[in-house]
Amino acid sequence: MPGSPLDPRAEGTNSLIKQGATPVTEADDIVSVLRPIIGAELPAREPEIDKAEESPLDPAPDERARVIALLSPTPVSLDDLIRLSRTSPRVVLLELEIAGRLERHGGGLVSLT
Repeated sequence: MPGSPLDPRAEGTNSLIKQGATPVTEADDIVSVLRPIIGAELPAREPEIDKAEESPLDPAPDERARVIALLSPTPVSLDDLIRLSRTSPRVVLLELEIAGRLERHGGGLVSLT
């Protein structure tokens, strides 16, 4: 039970379960509910790949250059920076922050130091 039936804060979740909602703790829970609705076999989940093997630890030089070219002392949104640089958030955040070149501002904005 998500919460005590006597606790008014749990009223919403308890009501959803009472109406037939399925608690979800992993992707397979969703697949098991969708399978009968779709009427077809859904593809099996691919085994998870170790993230360290999936991508090299060091970003390509052109990735760094694209990110740095978009940065200036004027703050820019992290989301815009990731989208415009066409690179992974890991490169944008980790590489520049570790190098001490990224300054964070309120509202999810960053700038070059």
